[in-house]
Amino acid sequence: MKLEEFFPYRLAIAAEAFSRNLQDVYAREFGLSREEWRLMSILDGVGRISSLDIARRTTLDKVQVSRAAARLEAKGLIARHIPDSDRRLREYECTATGRALYLKARSKVNARAQAMLDAMPTAKREALEQGVNSLIETLELDIETRQDPSAPR
Repeated sequence: MKLEEFFPYRLAIAAEAFSRNLQDVYAREFGLSREEWRLMSILDGVGRISSLDIARRTTLDKVQVSRAAARLEAKGLIARHIPDSDRRLREYECTATGRALYLKARSKVNARAQAMLDAMPTAKREALEQGVNSLIETLELDIETRQDPSAPR
């Protein structure tokens, strides 16, 4: 079998290309790395969250979370807290500045994502969404979804 015919490879290539296209927006316009963007996305709407929960909800490992959090904290976009119950744990939340930047970036990223999806015929886009949702369910992935009207459909 040729690598180009191997479904996991094709899925990874498509996901990476889609992600890179979005990265062009949040990196170029807002100075955020992929890891920083993912961390900010997790923090959006959850208040304070631990580094362990962030790692569980993303593809980032604990070291990537820690490094991205340190950069975001240095930029004044998030605040770090050490809970009294476990001094080894770190908890993070967006600052007002971080929230404002993220909301502005999110609308532009969502617009770019929607433009890419809108380039597909409606039936194929719906089939893709159903297929991805089915794969997520089959693999029993713990992905929290939000009903956000500005998110791409």
